Amino acid sequence: MEIQTTETVTRKATPYDVTYDVFGIKTLFVNVFFIGDPGPGNPWVLVDAGLPGYANTIRQEAEKLYGPSPDGGPCKPQAIVLTHGHGDHVGSLKTLLEEWGDVPVYAHRLEMPFLTGKSSYPPPDPAIGGGGMAYLSWVFPLGPIDISQHVRPIPDDGHIDDLPGWRAIHTPGHAPGHISLFRDSDRTLIAGDAFITTNQNALTAVATQALEVQGPPAYFTINWDDARQSVKKLADLVPLTAGTGHGISIRGLDLTLELSRLVDNFDQRSIPSRGRYVKEPAITDENGIVSMPTPTSYHVARGLALGAVIAAGLYFLLRRR
Repeated sequence: MEIQTTETVTRKATPYDVTYDVFGIKTLFVNVFFIGDPGPGNPWVLVDAGLPGYANTIRQEAEKLYGPSPDGGPCKPQAIVLTHGHGDHVGSLKTLLEEWGDVPVYAHRLEMPFLTGKSSYPPPDPAIGGGGMAYLSWVFPLGPIDISQHVRPIPDDGHIDDLPGWRAIHTPGHAPGHISLFRDSDRTLIAGDAFITTNQNALTAVATQALEVQGPPAYFTINWDDARQSVKKLADLVPLTAGTGHGISIRGLDLTLELSRLVDNFDQRSIPSRGRYVKEPAITDENGIVSMPTPTSYHVARGLALGAVIAAGLYFLLRRR
């Protein structure tokens, strides 16, 4: 399948595309999405900003879809919407904003302390086990970043003026202000990390992108009761197609059945048997961290021993896909 986007550029479909006007790309191991009818000069919105170092990739993809700006400037979105502010979802954001200038960034009000320099996120929990990605999570950046001049809270009703027809749904658990985006007209869902379609805890699954509907990445999820309720909230919408923060897009009967199975077996399929936040959540508010449970073992010695080898292997495996 190919999508004609400009007179000179033809873009091939990717496994991360969701619908005729929602397109996805993978930045190493996390996805970003472009919402808008393809074509030169058409308005569009970026959802999330991937890992650091991918600003140029995101810009190039935007130009394939929407062409150069009619005024000769950069091809920039009407807005950027963040599902949440974890480092793998905002890594290229500052670089993009430096070029795009006055583009507004929308996020839930409970994400504001992590996007305005006030507070770091609660730390990840490598003690959950379950694979190389989990053991490496202690090296992931916690933030905060400071984009105070750009970021705006999503209105309480979930409707964003720059994204008509969609609504933001608060789906906390993985992050305090995590949101998912839903379009009622065709039941299209961008789930962020509320649920994902690969086992993000395991290095092999991340490298192969094997389809497996899971709850949020466990090593960064700070409230499992909220995470369970968020998955049920999304399943109750009965989406017909979905893009997620990690893994390929999913649609139709596969989505319906897999999401139903996840709801019915969430604890067994998603919640680790041990870990810092398994029995007690971290508490945050609009100023940042309020309290956190006592950490369990971080297996730092094991992480240090394996970290360099695993990181290098992951980088080269994913770069080749």
